[in-house]
Amino acid sequence: MKKILLILILLTFSLPVLHAQEEEHKKQPVLQPSFAWRMIEPLGLQEDATIDTLPDNYGQRSVPSAVSSAYATTGNLGAEGINLIWSERAPRSDFFFRDGLRPWIPSINTMTFYNTRTPMTLLSYNTAGGRDNAQERLGVTFSGNINAKAQIGALLDYIYSKGCYANQADKDLIWGFSGSYMGDRYEMQAFYNHYNLLNKENGGITDSLYILDPALVQGGVTKVDPKTIPTRLTGAHTRVSGQELVVNNRYKVGFWEEERDENDSVINKKYIPVTSFIYNLRFISGKHMFRNTNPNSDFFKNVYLNPEMTADYNSYWSLQNTVGVSLLEGFNKYSKFGLSAYLTYEINKYTQTLDTLDRASIETLTPFPEGISSIDPKATENKAFVGAQLTKQQGSILRYSATAEFGVIGKAAGDIRVNGQIDTRLPLRFDTIDVQAFGAFRNEATPYLMRNYLSNHFIWQNDFGKERRFNVGGSLTVPRTGTHISAQVENIQNYVYFNNQFLPAQHSGSVQVFSARLKQDIRFRAFNWENTITYQTSSNDEVISLPSLAVYSNMYLKFKIATLFVQFGVDCDYYTNYYAPKYQPATASFANQHEMKLGNYPFMNLYANLKLSKTRFFVMFSHINQGWFSNNYFSLPNYPLNPRRLQIGLSVDFAD
Repeated sequence: MKKILLILILLTFSLPVLHAQEEEHKKQPVLQPSFAWRMIEPLGLQEDATIDTLPDNYGQRSVPSAVSSAYATTGNLGAEGINLIWSERAPRSDFFFRDGLRPWIPSINTMTFYNTRTPMTLLSYNTAGGRDNAQERLGVTFSGNINAKAQIGALLDYIYSKGCYANQADKDLIWGFSGSYMGDRYEMQAFYNHYNLLNKENGGITDSLYILDPALVQGGVTKVDPKTIPTRLTGAHTRVSGQELVVNNRYKVGFWEEERDENDSVINKKYIPVTSFIYNLRFISGKHMFRNTNPNSDFFKNVYLNPEMTADYNSYWSLQNTVGVSLLEGFNKYSKFGLSAYLTYEINKYTQTLDTLDRASIETLTPFPEGISSIDPKATENKAFVGAQLTKQQGSILRYSATAEFGVIGKAAGDIRVNGQIDTRLPLRFDTIDVQAFGAFRNEATPYLMRNYLSNHFIWQNDFGKERRFNVGGSLTVPRTGTHISAQVENIQNYVYFNNQFLPAQHSGSVQVFSARLKQDIRFRAFNWENTITYQTSSNDEVISLPSLAVYSNMYLKFKIATLFVQFGVDCDYYTNYYAPKYQPATASFANQHEMKLGNYPFMNLYANLKLSKTRFFVMFSHINQGWFSNNYFSLPNYPLNPRRLQIGLSVDFAD
């Protein structure tokens, strides 16, 4: 009740302020419209983005399943999870501990830059649950222009959730700054973010019958309090922290083009860049800590360093310097594309848990795996790449881009990264069809930590070959009918994954994954029905196991009452059963298993999203269908989804 009152108070105070702002804007001259963009590495090209002020589907972001139409999660908002849609799953990073936390960590690939002409602050606050299972999220996005060319921004994202089950709380704090300067000769785009994500790890519940048939394990009592269900771990937690700094600089060389009137007087001057010189700096660091003060011998098979407690620690940093030169697109009518060449030098450093024990004096320790005597706790890798980029970003009929990189130094020698994309528009009677084709080829060395790792419960040393991936696909969009169709196929050779023992393994052969997706929006007056159906299949289910069908359906009424916009409806995530991965808290990783299939369960939310002036707010009953069809609502083995509960929130756009 206190949280509901807080939301109402914020709403009450924000509306008069926003009304006054609107009245003031009516008196001011019309300014150029605001716009947003994202930066594309490695050379800092820009692509259009949107400003997040729409009320549609606002409340759905407060549940973990909002990440994807098929998402396997440990349950809590802000905790680890894995995307089950293969085409949306990013390759494993150099610091794999944060891969399961990707949806909550901003990066330069997801960062949005704004040019708002007038200062903009987006403030949001969402809450759910009661005293024992509270979930709160506070978000702030700020952007303001110093002048027409320079802009600064800031972000804050704070998630605090006690979790619906025991020993499941998390506390995530993310903050950062951004800035840009877009001058005639010099351009700069910069982004810095820092994150600190702390998660209690419960290892899952001890017995699935507490969810499937509670009366059987509670002496006939059918109702169960999720917080009282015993968990496999009680004194463990994971902390993943880090930062990312990106500074992109571009200096353009060109000429001034003058526009003269009939008296030969200069009335306008425009700078036409011909060539640009680029320097891009990217620094990334990460730390991972897993502590367990209450060891569970049944949960961990091996204990290598300390039988009393676990205090694993890993750190990593990477520094990339890229220099390039680019011939710019559009400096004259014959320049139909941009052409760039660049060189990247990268240094990576790793620090792992130090083994200082006299192993012979502690009989309870597990001997190191055969063939492994020790692993250096510190390591350095140097890499260098040469690359080229061909782009056409202007024009309404045809646009394309192609990038190729080749590793020349260190472990990256022989690495190849090639990707390309073509976009075109085809006229169709009363509409235009957007057509896209894309492809990529990667031949890369396995990340260092997948080859060398030392911790209390897991040790490995692998000599893996390069992993090769080739994928090709395309999409077709018909805006008038709300139809989007896409398909792609990927071939993976020497795929590296975590096996049933939570150890890295490499499949020596090839695995093919085919996927196709249909998005169809149906609209009739106030009635709206949005549907996304994804089909995917793997040629080797032992190596890559995926749900064959994933569906997201959102049915709602959208209408306006005076100045109040209303979206009222119900949405549903569903995917077919498959061998779901199991989660290992000690390494924050997901491993293959073939004993238990999960899925075949709809997760439904009943919601109302509203917008009044520049204030958005929502009310949602998440997992409204709990117990309607089945109680088998497990997302991962031993990890049930959150039970039904009320969630509310608001977002205010404080312009000016």
